[in-house]
Amino acid sequence: MKTTLSSKGQVVLPSAVRRKLGLLPGATLEVSLEADRIVLAPVCETPRLPTLGLDRKTGLPVLKARPRTPLLTSRQVSELLSDFP
Repeated sequence: MKTTLSSKGQVVLPSAVRRKLGLLPGATLEVSLEADRIVLAPVCETPRLPTLGLDRKTGLPVLKARPRTPLLTSRQVSELLSDFP
């Protein structure tokens, strides 16, 4: 993948990279130099844990995602579930 440096020194990360890492606007990245390479790494923030709520239709308990929690695609859910026996 390629991207372009703007006149202000800004870099746009491709959407596939942002999705894979769950990066949202305002995410903090650590910048370092390794030899002649620029390395960007997301800074681990406190995970946004889901809250327990009740489903309006059934009245059953459900987990509710916090605001600004990245959405998971069907493929990501399948990958996560494939790790379980």
